[in-house]
Amino acid sequence: MIREIRVAHSPDSDDAFMFYALAKGRIDTGDYRFIHEMGDIQSLNERALRGELEVTAVSIHAYAHLADRYFLLPHGASFGDGYGPLVIASRPADVEEVRGGPMAIPGLLTSAHLAAQMMIGEFEPVVMDFDAILPAVRRGEVPFGLIIHEGQLTYDREGLHKVADTGEWWKDRTGLPLPLGGNAIRKDLGPETISEVSRLLKASIVYALDHREEALDYALEFGRGLAREEADRFVGMYVNDWTRSYGPRGREAVERFLKQAWDEGFIPHEAKPEFAEEGAG
Repeated sequence: MIREIRVAHSPDSDDAFMFYALAKGRIDTGDYRFIHEMGDIQSLNERALRGELEVTAVSIHAYAHLADRYFLLPHGASFGDGYGPLVIASRPADVEEVRGGPMAIPGLLTSAHLAAQMMIGEFEPVVMDFDAILPAVRRGEVPFGLIIHEGQLTYDREGLHKVADTGEWWKDRTGLPLPLGGNAIRKDLGPETISEVSRLLKASIVYALDHREEALDYALEFGRGLAREEADRFVGMYVNDWTRSYGPRGREAVERFLKQAWDEGFIPHEAKPEFAEEGAG
């Protein structure tokens, strides 16, 4: 009997690269049929809050609100190892100027927002679609913006300026990579299904990393104007050995990120990450 599993992720090049083998039938999924759904990360976070999806990309920030219903899979993470979401402005500025004023963000439950709160302190979040932020800053509609995805590589060609890098700040503060996103699986699927789905999702990641050029060809369809060299660089930033496995240091980074957020009052309750069992194979 075929079992359908919905897998949701963002329509960007790094997620597309990660899920290429599943989307294009490059690996044998046995009795499981994966239905791919796409949406911006804030929308996926909100759907996960409602428990709609069996497997979904989520922000590590959002996971703090989902831990009762979802496990984190032990692979599929996006870390910023000394780099991450950027605060940008239309003119040279520093972090002190951001504090207390408006800044466009890609969603209240994004890890970018949480990292920016911890880095900056209080500011007025102006929620926008992630791909609307860079143009809004360029047009002067907001003085500052917090950019994720490919905008991290392209903001300067728009004449914009980097104010701060959340991943650089976090690495300087903790010595750890900044945990941004992960793949979460609903607990009620049961241990057998969770283990097998986990195995297949890891196989997709490994296939992409081992067949980089063909996976990159697919990812370019989601690159929003990036040249191949830029797409390759962006994918390499967020799909790498951290994606194969969090490992002890990656798990420590998630724990530290969520604990610090709780200690500083940015999440409503203490959240300890629970990881699904690693699928065999």
